[in-house]
Amino acid sequence: MAATQDIVATYRGPGRVMRRLMGQGVREDRALIYLMVGCLLVFVAQTPRLAREAFETGSDLQMLLGGTLLALIFIAPLLLYLVAGLTALVGRVFRSGLTGYGARLSLFWAWLAASPIILLWGLTAGFVGPGIEMTIVGALWFAAFMWFWVSGLIVAGRKAA
Repeated sequence: MAATQDIVATYRGPGRVMRRLMGQGVREDRALIYLMVGCLLVFVAQTPRLAREAFETGSDLQMLLGGTLLALIFIAPLLLYLVAGLTALVGRVFRSGLTGYGARLSLFWAWLAASPIILLWGLTAGFVGPGIEMTIVGALWFAAFMWFWVSGLIVAGRKAA
């Protein structure tokens, strides 16, 4: 199934999608693509906010975009790999059966699957600005991300056990 169809299906049932992804076997290439596309979409989501910030403060937009690109394309993947590794370590301590690949896939897929909401957050930040609207969309993104991630971890832990 195409990743876009899987993203839509994740909002209906993240466990089913994660079971299907885990059933495809260990595919590190696919997990890495999920991570990098998710980071790219988060970068794209930041551009309206950065444009608004540059306009309001008189900052150089190119510098803001460059710093954000560095952070999201080069540094964020390393941090997300670290979080996935720590998650796998915690899973091992609690003997959940969670493998390193399962921890990585569940985190990276949650990051990608929640990206439509972060795109909405970026539009809200760029066009509406700071306020209750931006906070609500941010909270919605965080709730969806955590729901997808925890559901994925549960499935990955059971699949391996």
